[in-house]
Amino acid sequence: MVKIIAEGNDGRYSMNQLLVILEALRSPDGCPWDREQTHQSIRNNAIEEVYEVADAIDNFDKDALCEELGDVLLQVVFHAQIAREKGEFTFEEVVDGICKKLILRHPHVFGEEHIETSSAVLDRWEAIKKKEKHQETATETLKSVPKAFPALMRAAKVQKRAGKAGVVLEDPIENGELLKAADELKNAVTDSEKFAAYGKLLFLSAGIQNSLKINAEEALAAATDSYISDFEEKEKNGTL
Repeated sequence: MVKIIAEGNDGRYSMNQLLVILEALRSPDGCPWDREQTHQSIRNNAIEEVYEVADAIDNFDKDALCEELGDVLLQVVFHAQIAREKGEFTFEEVVDGICKKLILRHPHVFGEEHIETSSAVLDRWEAIKKKEKHQETATETLKSVPKAFPALMRAAKVQKRAGKAGVVLEDPIENGELLKAADELKNAVTDSEKFAAYGKLLFLSAGIQNSLKINAEEALAAATDSYISDFEEKEKNGTL
């Protein structure tokens, strides 16, 4: 049996104790389930926890937010513990890395540069990131958008980066490309044609957010909520 006693005078546990707890859970005498886990087996857990953080924020639930942030932290420590056991990296290296990144990417705070606006800060951040990642071409910046992102988010981000690289991002509604894509889908015959046409239609739809300055994920979420509300109303009225 491993005994963990709160260090603080107020009965609270510390970050160091969380590390000790994870090490104990992964030890030979620890938890069978925790010992079996790998980076791959708990990959989706981190994604789910981040979504639960977002849900707590959307619901203005500070208690849930506090709890869910703890769950996200658990995922960070869990992966760090697995990595330490495999000789990949340690939690201390994770902390060191993010500290260095924040200092490097905020030269207007930790250096001599002067940046006045938020938009300028974001532009400088991207420029430093590009140099840091050794991205020499605009294509490399597009490819660096993680494929693990939700497809709608990834599509919009790729198009936004293309715009920053100098590509003129025309409104697909104004230039008729969206209607053209819809016609291609309507006239598609084979499964592969339908697949390609539908993908193109979704890709163009995602890009509209850049001209409208509207977040595509949030707009789709709101539309889905509206659909559910309408469905509920029709079900109550017996008009489905």
